[in-house]
Amino acid sequence: TADGVKQGLRSLAEGGAPPRFLIIDDGWQQIGSENKDDPGVAVQEGAQFASRLTGIRENTKFQSEHNQEETPGLKRLVDETKKEHGVKSVYVWHAMAGYWGGVKPSAAGMEHYEPALAYPVQSPGVTGNQPDIVMDSLSVLGLGLVHPRRVHRFYDELHAYLAACGVDGVKVDVQNIVETLGAGHGGRVALTRAYHRALEASVARNFPDNGCISCMCHNTDMLYSAKQTAVVRASDDFYPRDPASHTVHISSVAYNTLFLGEFMQPDWDMFHSLHPAAEYHGAARAIGGCPIYVSDKPGNHNFDLLRKLVLPDGSVLRAQLPGRPTRDCLFSDPARDGASLLKIWNMNKCAGVVGVFNCQGAGWCRVAKKTRIHDEAPGTLTGSVRAEDVEAIAQAAGTGDWGGEAVVYAHRAGELVRLPRGATLPVTLKRLEYELFHVCPVRAVAPGVSFAPIGLLHMFNAGGAVEECTVETGEDGNAVVGLRVRGCGRFGAYCSRRPAKCSVDSADVEFTYDSDTGLVTADVPVPEKEMYRCALEIRV
Repeated sequence: TADGVKQGLRSLAEGGAPPRFLIIDDGWQQIGSENKDDPGVAVQEGAQFASRLTGIRENTKFQSEHNQEETPGLKRLVDETKKEHGVKSVYVWHAMAGYWGGVKPSAAGMEHYEPALAYPVQSPGVTGNQPDIVMDSLSVLGLGLVHPRRVHRFYDELHAYLAACGVDGVKVDVQNIVETLGAGHGGRVALTRAYHRALEASVARNFPDNGCISCMCHNTDMLYSAKQTAVVRASDDFYPRDPASHTVHISSVAYNTLFLGEFMQPDWDMFHSLHPAAEYHGAARAIGGCPIYVSDKPGNHNFDLLRKLVLPDGSVLRAQLPGRPTRDCLFSDPARDGASLLKIWNMNKCAGVVGVFNCQGAGWCRVAKKTRIHDEAPGTLTGSVRAEDVEAIAQAAGTGDWGGEAVVYAHRAGELVRLPRGATLPVTLKRLEYELFHVCPVRAVAPGVSFAPIGLLHMFNAGGAVEECTVETGEDGNAVVGLRVRGCGRFGAYCSRRPAKCSVDSADVEFTYDSDTGLVTADVPVPEKEMYRCALEIRV
């Protein structure tokens, strides 16, 4: 409901994690279902998926009690979220066919889209591998398919209404259904192409920032028909009540990203911040280079976790690339082989990051045709991390003469280690455990002195806080390392010699130095001149 949306925004903001991006999910649309004279026809378990769209406006839960004709309820809600809660972007959900069951052919005002009942025909290969209750239901009850010659108008009128309400984009779900409906329309490829051309033309016309997230869209027809869609769900859903799903979720996204990440921005889906696997999911998303969003019930939040992902202004430290498996993981099975850890690498501006995850114990069962736990107590596994696991780590060094030395900071352990070129660092994890290693190239800043910035140590993606690192010679002849930092909190760096002083925005600050590891730490306050950006100087 509209009240539920506002409660959720208020709850997150009060806890110090103000949201800046909102998706209004399934539940806002006008829907209905056809009356069935023969109850035996329906697939009772999945009959809800045959509900069909009856109008393009919001349903009564989102309509205003006052001035309904003058100001739509959805517009009132969107305006309020942006003005009162500081939300920058609002997206809404809809299915590729309008709703799960398409558009209701008999609905008043929908006739000009020429919807007609169509019955999905699934590939034997798909049904033999993964029976689907949605498809089973629609195969019996049918889907109201907008005629491909009218689908341009359908999307344009739907999106124009949403844009007029202040909506910035759409999450378009259930895209794979179109491949099962090609009969009478030139086949699955022709129908999919027609729908995607219409969808992308409407998005370009109504949402100038290319506001579209594709979901349930891994069928080949869709992937090769989409020409401008930039964000794609790379995973199955987050299933909070299915213990078997969490390790598989992380490993699936990582390997899917090998392909999808070359031409789209993979989306890891939402998760719950208050959940036994929340840290596991949150850490993976922090280094996945993806949007970060939660589907928490209002009041049910883990703010200690959220503060590792979200800065006080509501922004996140997003890694630069789609997170991919490291080279030595490409031909292993970290979910089922009982021996391998999954390693995911990514880049920030001045450092790299490697996330290591124990994903063992669950996988797809060909007999049960679902994800299930096959090992209730998988053993503790040991692997290793090296600087070269980050494929583009040399770019972070900033100079062509980097010798390959790096420091590695382990997020959970809080340990800093200097690694010579080619050296490895061991890591041991139990199932559903993780560690994040921030890999920072070491550079000489003065004779006999080397340095490497790490970042905000309390954040999952610590290195994302470092936007720039420069070295100059001060008036006293000492080296001055200048850092452009985004965020606030405990900042860490490596220095082979104790610094003479540290300053933030020209004001000296206290710092600590560990002579055994070379770890320098200083507290970065909330910046005053520019929101959550500051200049940090370290003189050596």
